[in-house]
Amino acid sequence: MTLRQPVTHLALVRASSGRSAELGARLRDLLEPSLRTPGCLGFTVQRSQADADLWLLSGSWQDQQAMRGYFASPTLELFGELVQARVVSSLDLHTFD
Repeated sequence: MTLRQPVTHLALVRASSGRSAELGARLRDLLEPSLRTPGCLGFTVQRSQADADLWLLSGSWQDQQAMRGYFASPTLELFGELVQARVVSSLDLHTFD
């Protein structure tokens, strides 16, 4: 029997100059669909108090398989759109178990 271990992802997302409000609105659109994803234990979007262009996405997942399923889901197509539209200037993703 395999033990399921919760995992977390943290993504630091930097908005392109002058596009932070737009980025924040689009990232907040991820909240509801992410929270409804099977295996999601929690999901938050936060803006830095010290840097108005820096956003934090944090998700907790039942296990690695649930997180991988989320990363492969259509919900995350939003990131590709934001990068292509140059709303995002950088993305730094980390996972933890």
